[in-house]
Amino acid sequence: MASLQGVVSGPLAAAPRHKLSVPILDGYILREMAIPFVVGLGAYLMFQFLNIFFLAADYVINQHASLLLVLRFIVLRVPQAAPLAFIFACLFGTMLAFGRLVADNEITALRTSGVSFWRIARVPLLVGIGAFLLSWFVNEQIAPAATQLSTRTFYQIIYHTSALPIEPQIFRRDPGTGRVFFVDQVDPTTHVMSNVMIFDRGTSSPFDSVMTAKRAFIKDAALHMQQPTIIRFKSSGFVDVENKSDEIVVGLPMSVNADEFFNQSGGDAASLDSKTLNAQVKALSQTGQGGPAIDNLKLVLASRKALPFGCFIAIVISLPLAILFGRRGRELGMALSLTVMFVYYLALSAMAALGRNGVVEANIASWTPNLIVGAAGLALLRKVER
Repeated sequence: MASLQGVVSGPLAAAPRHKLSVPILDGYILREMAIPFVVGLGAYLMFQFLNIFFLAADYVINQHASLLLVLRFIVLRVPQAAPLAFIFACLFGTMLAFGRLVADNEITALRTSGVSFWRIARVPLLVGIGAFLLSWFVNEQIAPAATQLSTRTFYQIIYHTSALPIEPQIFRRDPGTGRVFFVDQVDPTTHVMSNVMIFDRGTSSPFDSVMTAKRAFIKDAALHMQQPTIIRFKSSGFVDVENKSDEIVVGLPMSVNADEFFNQSGGDAASLDSKTLNAQVKALSQTGQGGPAIDNLKLVLASRKALPFGCFIAIVISLPLAILFGRRGRELGMALSLTVMFVYYLALSAMAALGRNGVVEANIASWTPNLIVGAAGLALLRKVER
């Protein structure tokens, strides 16, 4: 048998190479979802950016803060919105992509040709799992570090403007230590404070105490109290009074000193990863401490997985809605995306409030919105599949 020059035939011929390829149907659906997914993700993050920018605009306009510092603060705050941004992107991408496929009768054509509904749904469900993993990674690894940097940037803004982190005539509680502090007057020019009081509810010592000073000022990210008086209330009812001849330096925020502040987050739960949060919860539980502080830590810890998993739940609810209402146009798809997002956010906020106050256990509070919306989505998927 003749053979072409340079071509080996027979048993020595090389086997054909198997290339890794995406099935045509999967690739087609994925391309349909990609653009609206990216648009939804970018739109939500841009909304979050503008929202923080308008809140921070006062520092630029009235306090003459550095615009670069303000922009840095805003950009570093945006990753906190990643879980909700991915949820909205999954909603928006699925609603618009499958709404278009339904409107052009492509879903009907696939099903009448023998393609099952679950085969069609495979790609969006896998997209939901992928979005969940990516959202979890951002929420666990990127957002805490960005929050730490944004907190430091915020205090750099504060200390370089005429604003102060302490307002006169207002009692203010530091959530990190439980201390409450009060400033009677603040000189508008020198920022020197008069009649400063810090009430410590025994978080750092066995006694409740009150620290007062006639004069105090802020320097190097710390509160300097000059010649303070410390009054300690013993459990027996007696009082110890100690007059200091030198100044006492208290860090801002009040939970840490100035050096610690620039090397750690300052106690903000959003700036801690799950391992650190879990360690704090165990430490507080072992010492018998409870209340809003530990409830909030438990809620943040539980939401680290529950909130990213909302991406998969978004696919579960948006897929049947797109198939049921897709023929009515993209406008309805956008409206339904916003409506579902609003309902989910409302349930999330309500359960978070209950969990933060200890009314509902943290895991139940975090996962209930997913369970409610997911159950509704599964019921609709069953209806569509039939």
